Amino acid sequence: MTTTTSPPTAETGLTEEGLRQGLRTRHIRMIAIGGAIGTGLFLGSGGAIAKAGPALILTYAITGAMIFVIMRALGELLVVRPVSGSFAEYAKDLLGPAYGFITGWGYWTTWTVIGMAELTAAGIYVQFWFPMIPQWVTALVMLIALVSLNLLAVGAFGEAEFWFASIKIIAILTLVLGGIAALVLGFGPAAATPANLTSHGGFAPNGWLAVLLAFQIAIFSYQGVELVGMAAAETQDRERVLPKAINSIPWRIALFYVGALAVLMALFAWTGFSKDESPFVQAFDSLGIPAAGGVMNFVVLTSCLSACSSGLFSNGRLLRRLAADGIAPQAVAKVNRRHVPARGIIVSGAFMLIAVAVNYVAPAHAFGYIAAVATLGAIWSWGIIIACHLAYRRRVARGEAAPSSFPLPMAKVLCSIVLAFLAGVTILLGFDADNRIALYALPIWAAVLLGGYYLHGRRAVAAVPATLALSPTD
Repeated sequence: MTTTTSPPTAETGLTEEGLRQGLRTRHIRMIAIGGAIGTGLFLGSGGAIAKAGPALILTYAITGAMIFVIMRALGELLVVRPVSGSFAEYAKDLLGPAYGFITGWGYWTTWTVIGMAELTAAGIYVQFWFPMIPQWVTALVMLIALVSLNLLAVGAFGEAEFWFASIKIIAILTLVLGGIAALVLGFGPAAATPANLTSHGGFAPNGWLAVLLAFQIAIFSYQGVELVGMAAAETQDRERVLPKAINSIPWRIALFYVGALAVLMALFAWTGFSKDESPFVQAFDSLGIPAAGGVMNFVVLTSCLSACSSGLFSNGRLLRRLAADGIAPQAVAKVNRRHVPARGIIVSGAFMLIAVAVNYVAPAHAFGYIAAVATLGAIWSWGIIIACHLAYRRRVARGEAAPSSFPLPMAKVLCSIVLAFLAGVTILLGFDADNRIALYALPIWAAVLLGGYYLHGRRAVAAVPATLALSPTD
């Protein structure tokens, strides 16, 4: 692997893949932040609190530590060779063509499912103001709007993500600072006290098995943090920006997840939260601030729209890379005059229409079903990132690849811990009736991907040369 990145073409600002480097430093930083704050936190944490109680804080902290290791492993590869296909491309060259095929199409499917979950959440949030509007109608309207946004220049996507992330950050900071002030100064909910974290049955009131089962929603919450990898090829000054964005993950997790959840459950008894409403909306509504509930509902609505837009961004680029590797139709490889993979975005959006159908048929269970399946996709994707990193390190040790300027310390030990963690969470999915659907879907998903590779992908991949230079630099 060389330490050089895709050079610009003769046309200023374009990579060798024909994509425009239109994402600036502030865009990539906010994409990194926004990727770690989504519907899993704003909506899914309500059900997780009801399941695990205050011990959910520990669940998010442990998962966050695993995420940081995963992102450092990915960052080591990104600095060596950022590419629009990100770790799907690394899997092809470091693990073998079968892994590249399965990871590429698996990740595309995962983001399609995540987009469906976010559209479902949007339908739920809009009903806060307009309960008469069916969830599927909101999902359809929002999908059309987000596809249209992504068809604009990549800078438009980056600008939208910048403001989406800014809204989320301001909202969580307001909650954390306002909640701390309420606890210290004594205003707000009458029962607000840090003792709420250990009262009402204790820190783990439903037992430690319930805490373990809450890892599913924690993993779903962190999905999207790896989007930095998909955006790397279109980032200006990426050798400097990417390490800084990745190294900022620990404090973001400490503040936006652990801190926010601790304040929520100190302000209110954990028994007052439910899976049917965002705990953040509940909190702001209960603080007595005029229209606070409506304002927070707007925040969480922009959050899920941001995540769905990120899914379209990722999937459009990924389809283009898969087409370049010969394992997707060549039609989706074309870019429009704004140097955006428009056809890949439109095709990805068309598949997200499944969310409209799911919300029409089973609106009450749509979010839970979709989130469980998306969690399994995240486990596979993150596991592949770790496997690619270990394979790359072995090549470096043999002198077959150049070392990265952004290495992961204690790589072998930390990567082994992460793989054991991901395997454990997969097993835990089978102990929860709400999440078991993901394991039911696993053999179907695996059969489709493996069948696709052996029927078509194996011949197509063999005809395309590797894109990564896996040799030491001169």
